[in-house]
Amino acid sequence: MPLRVTFLGTAGAVPTTERNPSSIFVAREGEQLLFDAGEGTQRQLMRFGTGFSISHLFVTHLHGDHVLGIPGLLQTMAFNDREEPLAIHAPHGTRRQLKSLVNALGNRPSFPVRINEVGDDDVAYRADEYEVRVFETDHDARSVGYALVEDDRKGRFDRERAEELGVPVGPKFSKLHAGESVELEDGTAVDPDQVVGEPRPGRSIVYTGDTRPTTATIEVADEPDLLIHDATFADDRADRAAKTAHSTARQAAEIANRAGADRLALVHLSSRYAGHTGDHLEQARKVFDGEVVLPDDGDELEISYPDV
Repeated sequence: MPLRVTFLGTAGAVPTTERNPSSIFVAREGEQLLFDAGEGTQRQLMRFGTGFSISHLFVTHLHGDHVLGIPGLLQTMAFNDREEPLAIHAPHGTRRQLKSLVNALGNRPSFPVRINEVGDDDVAYRADEYEVRVFETDHDARSVGYALVEDDRKGRFDRERAEELGVPVGPKFSKLHAGESVELEDGTAVDPDQVVGEPRPGRSIVYTGDTRPTTATIEVADEPDLLIHDATFADDRADRAAKTAHSTARQAAEIANRAGADRLALVHLSSRYAGHTGDHLEQARKVFDGEVVLPDDGDELEISYPDV
C-alpha cells in the first residue's frame, strides 16, 4: 500500500526563487492529505502533478506562510467544478480567522468546507486504517503539529505451520489470519495464535510545523518512519531560533534521535541560507543516527513498511 510524501513548500517565512512557503502533500492508497498551504500551493500541486483531490487540510498555525495559499487553492478547486467536501483542521481559537480566509474573495466556495478546531492529544481525523493525531508545539502563535499513524497490521501467517497442524489450504487460512479459530475434520481446533505472528507496526509520519524543540514531538508516535521538523536556522543563529520560536537543524536531529525516527526531513529553511544548506545537513548528521534529508520543493519520499 503506497504512502508518499511530496514536499510542495520548504521555505521559511520568506520564500525564495527555489523554495515555496510551507506545504506538505501526503498520498495514501488513493487518499490525498495536505499539511499547511502557504502562498502558491495550488501552483505547486499543478507543478508537481499531485492532483487536487485533497480530502483534508491540516493547518499547524495561522501565520501567513502556512495559510495564505488557502484562498487560491479553494478557488482553483471551484474552477475545477469540485463537489466533494473539504475538511480543514486548525488549532483551537482560529476558526474566525480561518473562515475569513475561506471567504476572502467575498463568496463562499461552491463545495462544502468544514472547519474543525483541534487541540493537543486530539485525533483530528480517524480513517479505516490510520489516524491523524494532534500534538503540542511551541511557537509564537496558537499552533499544533500532526502525526499520521497507521494501525498495527496483522502478524505474518505461517502457512507451513498451519499445514503441519492439518489445516487444509483454502478459506480456513483466511479465517485464521483474520483472528478466527477453525475446526478440522477430526474435531481439533486450531487457534490464530498457533499460526499467526505478533502484530506488525504500521507506518508513521510526524510533521511539526513551526516550533521550538518539544517532548510532545518525541511522544506522539513510536519510532516514526519520517519526522518532518522545523529547521529554520543553523547553529550560527541558535539564539535567533530560540527568540523566534523555531528550531535549528541540530535541535531537530536531537529530537529525531530521542523519538527513534528512521528518517529526518529538515524544512522551513530561512531565506538567509538560500543555496547554502550544507551546514544544516552537516550539523544534523553529526547528531542523528538515521538518514537526514533536506528536501527541495517537488522532492518525494516513499514510506515503506518497517519490515520490508
